[in-house]
Amino acid sequence: MADTRGKLGVGIGWRPEIDLSIARIPGVDWVEVVAENLHTEHLPESLTGLGLPVLPHAVSLSLGGAEPVDTTRIEHLAAVTEELGAPMASDHVCFVRAGGLDAGHLIPVPRTRDALDVLVDNVKLTQSIVGVPFAMENIAAVFEWPDAELTEARFLRELTERTGCLLIIDVANLYATARNLGTDPVAFLDDIPWEQLAYVHMAGGVERDGIYHDTHAHPIFPQVLELLGELRSRVDPPGVLLERDDDYPSDAELTSELAAIRKAVTR
Repeated sequence: MADTRGKLGVGIGWRPEIDLSIARIPGVDWVEVVAENLHTEHLPESLTGLGLPVLPHAVSLSLGGAEPVDTTRIEHLAAVTEELGAPMASDHVCFVRAGGLDAGHLIPVPRTRDALDVLVDNVKLTQSIVGVPFAMENIAAVFEWPDAELTEARFLRELTERTGCLLIIDVANLYATARNLGTDPVAFLDDIPWEQLAYVHMAGGVERDGIYHDTHAHPIFPQVLELLGELRSRVDPPGVLLERDDDYPSDAELTSELAAIRKAVTR
């Protein structure tokens, strides 16, 4: 592992709705924050005052899109990263805009050579602007484009080989994709370049009408914790982060979920 990653430990996604909870919960080693929600001119004191490492995570760069990347979004991520003194920044393997429209969701990228070429160029551009190690995260998918030329794991492997980028492996997203599309999550774990792992995401979801929804508003499925155990059997992750974005539970519930995550990765 590169020295820039270090050992993060177990963290939680910082949100204004649970900022006081995060300050009270024992054993939080670091936090991740949505970069688009921050303004460098007035960072929240409840974030900067935690005294913990803060890593910015973007959701709107749309690096997998066919349209030219909006570099002002990358420049904002770079500014937030610098202001926080963060050792890395990240976004997702997806696109969110096309034809002048914003989907409001993370849309999977076609796993073709042409799409990979576009993503590689956009990641390299982002790296040149952000100036710190940059990581890309797998997303939860409810559909996939036809005529895929690569598996998801192979797609990510070639992305890292061609750009040197790091990976955030979202275990809940991996479970969601496997549950919805019938893919094999263990085969995914067997083919990931673990030497490029930045850290891991965990989150809750719910199943409705045979579709698993990665809501970030429900408790973590036991199957997702089991999959985290599968990941841990292959690598000691530098960090694991709990994401919660809605229907925020009590401090005790958040503490319990963090404890379950810590137990799953402790050997």
